Amino acid sequence: MWVIQVLLVMFLWAACFPLIALGLQDAPHLHFAALRALLAGVTLLVIALILRRPMPSRAMDWLWLAGIGVGATSLAFLGMFHASAFISPGLATVIANAQPILAAALGGLALREHLGRRGQAGLLVGFLGILLIALPGVAVGGGDYVSGLAYLLLAALGITFSNVLIRRIAGSVDAIMAMAIQLLIGALPLVLAAVATEEIADITWTGEFITSLLALSLGGTALAYWLWCKVLETTELARANVFTYLVPVLGLLMGVLFYDERIGITTVIGILFTLAAISLVNVKLSQTAR
Repeated sequence: MWVIQVLLVMFLWAACFPLIALGLQDAPHLHFAALRALLAGVTLLVIALILRRPMPSRAMDWLWLAGIGVGATSLAFLGMFHASAFISPGLATVIANAQPILAAALGGLALREHLGRRGQAGLLVGFLGILLIALPGVAVGGGDYVSGLAYLLLAALGITFSNVLIRRIAGSVDAIMAMAIQLLIGALPLVLAAVATEEIADITWTGEFITSLLALSLGGTALAYWLWCKVLETTELARANVFTYLVPVLGLLMGVLFYDERIGITTVIGILFTLAAISLVNVKLSQTAR
């Protein structure tokens, strides 16, 4: 069951960069990011209240949620929305999802999760696959590409940090309430930065922008974050996180379909490496769990 949930999350996340690129045609970066976080957070909070889900009762849980909000929402959204101005959606999806390597390292240090040699080899193969997929974009990139890469690294670090903290609170805080709170906390820095540096009047409320905002907020954020939190309640971070290697594959396919991006032989080899990485890590973890 958790595999189906995580695959749905991967699809929703893969659609994020194409949707961001669509919405940025009609809205400034920070306002768009803040609106995404606020709408998703409010939606989950309303659902949690209707279902009478409990608020966190411990001060430490609120501290963890604040850290998750800064990582998964403030830093990740800041990096993703700014990177989309410099890097095509497919390539941005690829690079942003190299973060399982960081997550596996942090998971081992903070959560005492160990993959073993075969699992570590799987992560390395996956990382090589990401590099192969990204090579064609690197060859034609310039200064703008470097700026986009820096923003994507910021997003990846934020997501990695938040995933470790999600594992810390998994099972002690209701998943829907937890995601609602972290989104609203993480939205605050984005709102402050947007007000200080941009004009809300610059938003053009076209049908395309409203569609991208709703899809990002309700699908790519509210639903995806809730499902991801549910997965991490019962699944090791490294085991679940390796599925994020599917996100760049799906993202590239969306880029080909909607943004005329091209897939060459190097990219195809990278996709095969990615699929091999998922198999290696999950086979090793299944053997360890027996």
